[in-house]
Amino acid sequence: MSDQQWMAAAIALSERGRGLTAPNPPVGCVIVNDGQAVGEGWTQRGGRPHAEAVALEQAGARARGATVYVTLEPCAHASDRGPACAPLLAQAGIARLVAAVGDPDPRTDGRGFDVLRAAGIDVVCGVCEEQAERILAGFLTRHRLGRPHVTLKLAMSIDGKIALPSGESRWITGPEARADAHIHRAFADMILVGRGTYEADDPALNVRAEGLEDRSPHRAMLTRGEAPEGWVRIASPEAIAALADVNELLVEGGAGAAAAFLAADLVDRLLVYRAPIVVGEGKGAVGDIGLHMLAEAHGRWECVDSRALGIDRRDVYERRRRGSEN
Repeated sequence: MSDQQWMAAAIALSERGRGLTAPNPPVGCVIVNDGQAVGEGWTQRGGRPHAEAVALEQAGARARGATVYVTLEPCAHASDRGPACAPLLAQAGIARLVAAVGDPDPRTDGRGFDVLRAAGIDVVCGVCEEQAERILAGFLTRHRLGRPHVTLKLAMSIDGKIALPSGESRWITGPEARADAHIHRAFADMILVGRGTYEADDPALNVRAEGLEDRSPHRAMLTRGEAPEGWVRIASPEAIAALADVNELLVEGGAGAAAAFLAADLVDRLLVYRAPIVVGEGKGAVGDIGLHMLAEAHGRWECVDSRALGIDRRDVYERRRRGSEN
């Protein structure tokens, strides 16, 4: 197998930690010796142990002379929660390390690679970088932009409506689309709605996908008033920067909350479910975002995935930022 194929396996492992590791990143690791995987690991619930430590424990003495594939640069900073991974790998006697992404945490930021190179280990970085960054988006956004990564989920009709004029909205999309949305809930650390959605729908905001029921995210409300018991109050979209233990924030509704985050340019990803129905007059998916010219709307979003889910379609768009915004 090639470096890209082994890294794809590490990326697949990293997905198992999504929504469970904040503020640590969800990392995947595969240790390969003589063409065979001898150790596998991913970041465990709560952020420890790290993926590399799990894989090294499984590999044991077979790690000596091996190649390690890891989705993020091994950490080099000391922690009272566990040992740094770069020295652990060096002590294990690995011969080569292949990473997808460098660690932007200033406590590591290249130092992990330096520790390994100083031990005579061959280091390669950038293999399957784009794919790995999608899984690490929350951690990377927090270090690059100082806030959680924000996904805005919209479930709408062909003509962009989320409800009838009466407010009836269950169900616009079919069971396959709703099941997919619950999987994305499981990837989030926190899920947010506006007060209007809370009062109209009394949403549970839990994960009801089979086998993932224990991964329901924390609940938050965008409101200037008080939040209900058990909910986190978010006074404004900009206030999400203070959410220290949230890497991935999922905004689910309604039109006012969607508009507020879009107007503040705090949406990094759009998760759009579109049902093959036409509602006509009804409630739009997004309120006023302060757009004055159509030219301002172009060039911001790129479709990175599109697929059918039963009779519905799901499209994923990523916000394209430039320069220091990246």
